[in-house]
Amino acid sequence: MNPQMPPKLSLPGVQQVIAVASGKGGVGKSTVAANLAMALHMQGYHVGLMDADIYGPSVPIMFGLGTVDSKTTPFPIEKYGIRLMSMGFLVPPEAAVIWRGPKVAQAVQSFLSQIDWGQLDYLIIDLPPGTGDAQLTLSQSAPLTGAVIVTTPGEVSLIDARKGVKMFREVRVPILGIVENMSYFVDAAGHKTPIFGVGGGQKLASESDVPFLGELPIDPRVAECGDSGEPIVRKYPDSPVAQAYMTLSQTVAAAANRSSAAALPEVQL
Repeated sequence: MNPQMPPKLSLPGVQQVIAVASGKGGVGKSTVAANLAMALHMQGYHVGLMDADIYGPSVPIMFGLGTVDSKTTPFPIEKYGIRLMSMGFLVPPEAAVIWRGPKVAQAVQSFLSQIDWGQLDYLIIDLPPGTGDAQLTLSQSAPLTGAVIVTTPGEVSLIDARKGVKMFREVRVPILGIVENMSYFVDAAGHKTPIFGVGGGQKLASESDVPFLGELPIDPRVAECGDSGEPIVRKYPDSPVAQAYMTLSQTVAAAANRSSAAALPEVQL
């Protein structure tokens, strides 16, 4: 074992830890993480959502929350039945977090190890885009069940998503699969129109030899719900995109259960 690799943190009350990642920004990764967590909760699971994006946290906005006094407010904060933790609870949105890598890694680890998450079926971790300090810290120290890679159909997104796949493989974190966001637009008549290309997520999954977890349609209300602080899965549960998230949550849960069952004890070298 690499002597510089930190020991895995212990989260005894948490059954599954799932990282939601992307190679680049703008693919809707945080939206996917928030709605995936919401969909799992709506199916009866106990769920937590940890925002690991220290520089640009978005979970507070997506759940209609802001900064709090950490001396009087216990973490995690619960909203809509989901337990939440984010740097956005500690730093006002207009303030910049100007930290070097080691402090980012320390903050991510403290969110995991110093927060009492309680008993959870799933802890969803919303990673920042890229393959930097936060991603490496989580991959090396968190007891990850696996990672979900979010991409869009376009080739530019796929180029960066491939880097995310490679990173998780190099640190030996199972990849649960690929999710293609913004796959198509559904009009009032039910017709599907691909706007950003066709089949990119399936292509990436095939060439990477990982499962393709599904497509998520475009819906202008997704952004509206994110800005208003209520995930679309909760606000418009009968919408096509909400139904797609419900299906995705079932697929991700099944993939996580298979990954957990297949995991072998780590050998100390």
